[in-house]
Amino acid sequence: MTALLLVVALSAALALMTFGGGFYEVFVVDPAWPNRPDIVQINQGGLNRKRFWIPAHFSYEIALIASLVLAWSQPSVQRFLWISLASHTAMRIWSALDFIPKALAIERATPGSLSEETARRWTRRSWWRFPLDLLTCVAMVCALASAARL
Repeated sequence: MTALLLVVALSAALALMTFGGGFYEVFVVDPAWPNRPDIVQINQGGLNRKRFWIPAHFSYEIALIASLVLAWSQPSVQRFLWISLASHTAMRIWSALDFIPKALAIERATPGSLSEETARRWTRRSWWRFPLDLLTCVAMVCALASAARL
């Protein structure tokens, strides 16, 4: 097995892991917390999302950069890696400018000060990150398939 195939396989696995984390949040956490904000408030004993998301994204991004470096002379692999990078970057920029600041404000809100409608609005908008995560994963799986054919 080549280094390229191993690193692309790791990148694909990490992309799928972040997709799984998003899936869990959208289908398990998000339906519950608008009625119980303490579920996502660390100071109330709730979920600490940073413990998953910071290492997950950082690991994926490092592996993706390594994949791009190793695939520099393989356009068939590189094309899918660039697609994955573009969709992931769009999702991360959107999250950094919009979702993360709002999530931090929700985490820090005093009990009873957060309206259920504000929480529901955030969870509805969060769904729209899902297609970008899906595109990232599909592109990574295609890059893996392309690397496996080399």
